[in-house]
Amino acid sequence: MREPYGVRLAAAVEARGPLCVGVDPHPGVLEAWGLEPTVQGLERCARGMVEALGDQVAVLKPQSAFFEAYGSAGVAVLERVLADCAAAGALSLLDVKRGDIGSTMDAYAAAYLTDGSPLAADAVTLSPYLGFASLDGAIDVARAHGRGVYVLALTSNPEGPQVQHAVTGAGATVGQTVVDEAARRNADAFPLGDVGVVVGATIGATGTRFEHLNGSVLAPGLGAQGGTAADLADVFGAALPLVLPTTSRDVMRAGPDPDALRRAARAVVGSVAGLR
Repeated sequence: MREPYGVRLAAAVEARGPLCVGVDPHPGVLEAWGLEPTVQGLERCARGMVEALGDQVAVLKPQSAFFEAYGSAGVAVLERVLADCAAAGALSLLDVKRGDIGSTMDAYAAAYLTDGSPLAADAVTLSPYLGFASLDGAIDVARAHGRGVYVLALTSNPEGPQVQHAVTGAGATVGQTVVDEAARRNADAFPLGDVGVVVGATIGATGTRFEHLNGSVLAPGLGAQGGTAADLADVFGAALPLVLPTTSRDVMRAGPDPDALRRAARAVVGSVAGLR
């Protein structure tokens, strides 16, 4: 029986440092690596990232859309990337941002969170905007298979506040409500629950409370998107030990040289490790 995701994540961060590196092989990255925007270029870039960093960082986060853009051949590359992550010992966090109801959500959970599925990852990103409880079936599946989920709470895109900062009838913002609902599902877990949230590293202080979450906070935006280690302290305050800082372009632009990729990743780990 696989250990719970929260247990495995805590162990990976303890061993390798608090960092998630995105595997985002978009055309601009392929060009910078001297690769053509083809399935072959996609595979060389994405699997090159895992080859360089799979035994170095705690979590690797493939962005599904960049693989789906190449059709079935691109999805097949994604399957191989996920297998590479598992073989190298890195946790895989598949960025798919799925959210639906009923049998459709069940099918997403089967695809990404069940043993034996070629697209199964250690964790996935989910969207709660059909109501947080619409995700409960996927959360149950994740837990049954020792996997986790990260639910969008406060994202860094400029359109996000229109929804996420809106105040509900209960007097809390939507973003705070997402955090609170995740916390409810983590109440009895140790050392971390399996339900994390996604909060942009560049959103600034919002007054949102995270200390009770008892789960991981995926914080994208370090580096090329403008986020710094100091920003993490401003956003998360006392909850900083829960944060899994995330970067993509800041590391990927060091490629394709594997040693350069490793140096870039170590530099980010060094910049954030002292904050925890």
